Amino acid sequence: MENNGGLLIAMAMMPFLGALVPGVMIRAGRNACAFFAAVPMAIALAILLVLAPGVMRGEVLTAELSWLPQIGLSFSLMLDGLGLLFALMILGMGLLIALYARFYLSGDDPMGQFFTFLLLFQGAMLGIVLSDNILLLLIFWEMTSLSSFLLIGFWSHLPDGRQGARMALTVTGAGGLAMIAGMLILGQIAGSYDLSVILEQSDLVQASPLYLPALILILLGAFTKSAQFPFHFWLPRAMAAPTPVSAYLHSATMVKAGVFLMARMWPVLAGSEAWFYIVASVGMITMLAGAFIALFKTDLKAILAYSTVSHLGLLTMLLGFGTPVAAVAAVFHIINHLTFKAALFMSAGIVDHEAHTRDINRLGGLARLMPVTAIIAVIATLSMAGIPLFNGFLSKEMMLEEAAHTTWASNHWLVPVLATLGALLSVGYSFRFLFGTFFGPVRDDYPAKPHDPPFGMWAAPALLVGLVLLIGLMPALIAEPLVKIAGSAVVGGSLEALHIELKIWHGLTPALYMSALATIGGLLIVWRYGLVTRLWKRLPHPDAKVIFDGLIDGSVGRFTRFTELTHNGSMSRYLALFVGATILLGAMAWRSGFISPPDRPMLPVPPVIAIGWLMLVVAAISVVLLHRNRFLSLIIISVIGLMISASFIYLSAPDLALTQISVETVTILLLLLALHYLPKESPREGSRRRHVIDAAIAIAAGAAVAVLSLAFMRRDFSSISQYFLDNSYAGGGGKNVVNVILVDFRGYDTYGEIIVLGIAGLIIYAVLEALLSGPVGRRLKNSDFSDNLSRDRHPLMMVVVTRLIMPVALMVGVYIFLRGHNEPGGGFVAGLVVSIALLMQYMASGFAWTQARRRIEYHALIGSGVVIAGLAGSGAWLAGRPFLTSAFGYVHIPPIEEFELATAMAFDLGVFLTVLGAVMLMLYSLSRIARHSGEDVNEEPMDYDPSRRVVIAKQKEES
Repeated sequence: MENNGGLLIAMAMMPFLGALVPGVMIRAGRNACAFFAAVPMAIALAILLVLAPGVMRGEVLTAELSWLPQIGLSFSLMLDGLGLLFALMILGMGLLIALYARFYLSGDDPMGQFFTFLLLFQGAMLGIVLSDNILLLLIFWEMTSLSSFLLIGFWSHLPDGRQGARMALTVTGAGGLAMIAGMLILGQIAGSYDLSVILEQSDLVQASPLYLPALILILLGAFTKSAQFPFHFWLPRAMAAPTPVSAYLHSATMVKAGVFLMARMWPVLAGSEAWFYIVASVGMITMLAGAFIALFKTDLKAILAYSTVSHLGLLTMLLGFGTPVAAVAAVFHIINHLTFKAALFMSAGIVDHEAHTRDINRLGGLARLMPVTAIIAVIATLSMAGIPLFNGFLSKEMMLEEAAHTTWASNHWLVPVLATLGALLSVGYSFRFLFGTFFGPVRDDYPAKPHDPPFGMWAAPALLVGLVLLIGLMPALIAEPLVKIAGSAVVGGSLEALHIELKIWHGLTPALYMSALATIGGLLIVWRYGLVTRLWKRLPHPDAKVIFDGLIDGSVGRFTRFTELTHNGSMSRYLALFVGATILLGAMAWRSGFISPPDRPMLPVPPVIAIGWLMLVVAAISVVLLHRNRFLSLIIISVIGLMISASFIYLSAPDLALTQISVETVTILLLLLALHYLPKESPREGSRRRHVIDAAIAIAAGAAVAVLSLAFMRRDFSSISQYFLDNSYAGGGGKNVVNVILVDFRGYDTYGEIIVLGIAGLIIYAVLEALLSGPVGRRLKNSDFSDNLSRDRHPLMMVVVTRLIMPVALMVGVYIFLRGHNEPGGGFVAGLVVSIALLMQYMASGFAWTQARRRIEYHALIGSGVVIAGLAGSGAWLAGRPFLTSAFGYVHIPPIEEFELATAMAFDLGVFLTVLGAVMLMLYSLSRIARHSGEDVNEEPMDYDPSRRVVIAKQKEES
């Protein structure tokens, strides 16, 4: 990998690495949190500036790390002109927001948490604009939805904040799901998921019959993220977030993600009628709707939010026109909108912070009280209105020029008129924002006395309005190089033939006349605002939030009824549905397939095997018929387990037989202890009709499995087992194929299984902890189990035998563990054998006596087992091999014969410890019921006294 590739990856990962720090620095103060949030942003920005000269020369920097090549997913990054522009916006604005947030947020806000969320979001956005693999882009896309949810809902104590966060996540998440489908279709059409490859396949993609479905699905993702009509309603609701979030997400980053996606996909998706009519039309509607609503809002952030919706519509419309000049105009306006809109959001935040209100009806005259803030807001507002000598005028004029030459459905005047109307409304809400907030007489009823904030709060917006002026006065010097290199990346080629120049004066053009008309019309609206407001109030006002809430409530109601119908808490119903559906699908597959005639003869069945099979069938039927008697059912189940173990032995599977016997022993012993606290018989359940249905399903399932098994066993088929037989010794260093599969070939499966086993033990412990501390615990304390207690609590014979068996069992367990790689055994069986030995000590000598001699916590056994197994697998990384790759060798130490050493033994040790810890923790959990219920717990192993039913040696004080 080239150095530039390494720098590119380092830049992309820097925000994620930096996110680990601010959260733990909260006790160091707000300055420390802001500083350690700004450092990774500054480092990433410095790396970007190092890489920028190469990109400005026309180079495309790439980096790639293999991830999941089987599905086409790789960690591929690409930095071209468009990526450079957005990365500069994301990182540069991030630094300004860090400075602004340090002074804006109060000391009561969890500052470390805020900056952690901010860095996570920044990393996700940076990943989107740098991704060269659409699957990787999708991952980062969803990460922006999740991290923005945390930022928007940062003030979780506010109902509006919580609802805004949920609404944003719902809308953008749903659009993201649609986009996933669209991207997968696009990748299939192009034959690759690499973005650089897809962008070269425009003709192939647009000629495909799947082009339109892919286009619509991808645009759904872009439209929802960039708040296009009819999904625009979530963005204003997200303004309940703190102002630094609004300034960053809703003017510079998140809402621009959809625009970025349309710009990135422009070379491959644009140019068709479908693209023009969908994208341009949605953009125009959004531009007009957002501007019209903004004109009548009274909350400063609401005005800016809907104006953002309008400008996002403008950008979408420009990209929808499908011409290179319009795409370049969109790129230019992306820069301009960032500068003036972020400055305006910060200005509104300053007003709210100092005056304690954002209601424009309670403001006015602030220019005299807050002159610095007023100057910043005036410059930014004039740019948003598109007044000459400010950067917003330049991109607005380019938009009007393109609109003047755009035909919609053979109509030459519709687009120019609507574009001019949108510009007119923009002037109207801009000057209303300006006049209503900063001009007019000074009031005496402000909620708080307004004044300019400290330098740290106005420094960031001041820098942004400085860019507004510089770009507006010197566009060719300041913005043109970046606009051209980013525009070239959007249109997929050089812009030299278009002769695009950014300058203040283009002559007397239609765009200039349209701009003048828009400015005059907007000022007239502000002048006659009372009349316009009265007309507005007479119009119907459909509220998108109300519609959204109605859809959500209706959906929740329908799905709740469906859930209550299918998920009523009945395990038998769940099993019946699951098994019935499985039988149905299996029958459909059987009927639609083809099965060849059998080519294997039936083997003879010896009489002993027939008798064993008959015993197994009788025992299985007996469990069904006698299941209400819990103890008898348990005995019959043990018979079934032993018969299955014998079957494994007969079929030459000693490992399975040994495991089955061990599992059966542990399970039966634990269940015997559990039965002590259950009624002797279970209650009668279900009607006769239900029993008949259950019996029919069970018989059908059993018959289906029997037929399928017979079909397989009587026909030749290829199996992966031969591979394991051939490679067990050569590749895994062991002669016991089963154990080599478990600890080497399929070690990852085993690792997951021991984690699940450990979790099961912890859950049993936690559930009993919760039960014993509630009403169940109180009932146990009031229960009388004296009639169920044995007069001889610790029979002498059992105590003596278990003492003798204990060292032998431990030696057998160690022997089984050590021989597992070459003979039947291994860590799992050894753990069960040792568990049985310890379990017998508890049963024979009493819990307190045995527990007093325990030296290791069972929780620690589970944790250490999982950690040891994980470290044993991770060691393979040091040799550049995949996780859990085993290494082995043979050692000869005279006079000992040659023996094997394998890293799989360490993994097996982890399995052994996890199994032992889980089983013993389950036993410990059951024993706590006895102690909690007030049963006597003996200190000594032999304490029989015939004069009393129960001899109390010592009451264990533990619940």
